[in-house]
Amino acid sequence: MDSDELLFDRLCAGDMAAFDRLYERFERPLFGFLRARLGDAHEAEDVLQDAFLAILRERDKRTRVRSVRAWLFGVAHHACLNRLRARKRVVPIAAEGEIAPGPDLSLEEQERTRHLAGALERLPSALAEIYHLRASGMSYEDMADATELPLGTVKSRMHELVRRLREEMAR
Repeated sequence: MDSDELLFDRLCAGDMAAFDRLYERFERPLFGFLRARLGDAHEAEDVLQDAFLAILRERDKRTRVRSVRAWLFGVAHHACLNRLRARKRVVPIAAEGEIAPGPDLSLEEQERTRHLAGALERLPSALAEIYHLRASGMSYEDMADATELPLGTVKSRMHELVRRLREEMAR
């Protein structure tokens, strides 16, 4: 399996099949991140398309990308910030259905899942973003690249996130 960076290099060389492979790899995790941040599936789809169009626009300008995942999530992060600023209102952090208990879970597990979803809704935006990036499988370094924050800030926010969720779940 080709690495994301190798696929991006192939795309820069004109291989559109490499773009299709990148789209297949990142469509679902990026859409989940965008939907959770924006709270609206239609807006998330728009921003998703914008992020992938950015790959096509940037392929001629970039010779090397350290982490395609971090770069793509960074593009999406900035697009989300622009959308949220344009709305001039607060958006719920966890979209309805983002964390939904399944019918095969015990009542206790369903309650714990609802409790977690409520805890995520109460998180400050900065911590919710860290949660969603980490839940999408990103490393701390990639999260720092995507948010343009120092690695130490990402680590401290992650520590604060874990502390807050632990407190919430203990209630």
